Amino acid sequence: MKSAASGFIPTYQKVVRKVFRVSETAEKLVEEARQLIVNGGYHGFSYADLAERFGIRKASIHHHFPAKVDLVVAVVDQARRAIQAQIAAVETGTPVAIEQLAAYTGYWERCILDQSAPFCIAGVLAAELPGLPREVGVAVRGHFSDLSRWLEHVLTLGVKQGSMRLESTPAIEAQNFLAAVYGAMLSARAFDDPGRFGAIVEAFVRRIRVESRPRAKAGKTRKRAKGH
Repeated sequence: MKSAASGFIPTYQKVVRKVFRVSETAEKLVEEARQLIVNGGYHGFSYADLAERFGIRKASIHHHFPAKVDLVVAVVDQARRAIQAQIAAVETGTPVAIEQLAAYTGYWERCILDQSAPFCIAGVLAAELPGLPREVGVAVRGHFSDLSRWLEHVLTLGVKQGSMRLESTPAIEAQNFLAAVYGAMLSARAFDDPGRFGAIVEAFVRRIRVESRPRAKAGKTRKRAKGH
């Protein structure tokens, strides 16, 4: 979904470089772990895999992240701060709620199309929560809590601005929107069709968007007035 607001959305890599300040080695480990988790989940990789990929000893990885849970929490925190920075860019770029919503979905649409972030890391881990360490669960739930609060705020603002019409409360519609976004990610992956993401989220936005009506021309208005 494209909008006039999409031009100020930073890429995933730019956002990460801006908000994630650690050593170069730690940053590379986190990025590699993110990709491994997206492809195989929490249990789909080990420190031995990372050591082999980078040609280093496992002890070197333990120096930066003593345990796997520490590394995965760092991965989620990186993604969480990246989304927070992206949201800040959206809000700075436009005060119009419907454009903020379009910019957020446009960010993910671009990430999925160019495969820079084909699936939200928190979404992958959320599906595995019952079998994950408590610390990872706390980080994942924190991400969804942050996002839910922001979406509720945007939807409330949209109603006040007259650009949105909701069928339920902003809190419920925020959860509906989350379901649409993450369901769209899953559908795009399941069918190996990145375009499905945009089509699905656009359907949700169309449902709540209030189309602006063109104003009547002054001349026609005066003629109708004289006829009365």
